[in-house]
Amino acid sequence: MGLSDREKRLVSLLKARGRIGNREYQAAFGVSKPTASRHLDALAKQGVLTRVGTTGKGTYYMLSRKGLTKGSKGSRRG
Repeated sequence: MGLSDREKRLVSLLKARGRIGNREYQAAFGVSKPTASRHLDALAKQGVLTRVGTTGKGTYYMLSRKGLTKGSKGSRRG
């Protein structure tokens, strides 16, 4: 299964920044806190992202090796 356009944008953003927190995700994609949490957690469960920290402001996400591979393939989920 490929990545959606939003997920591809996130991969590009993470390649540039190295990591992203919930608040930065909200600002970059114009979504609410619960939506950002759902998106980030889902990608972590898929193995695209690695979650660092458990809860709160110190938690952030980084690309996993799988995320780097998926992001470079350019595939798209329908």
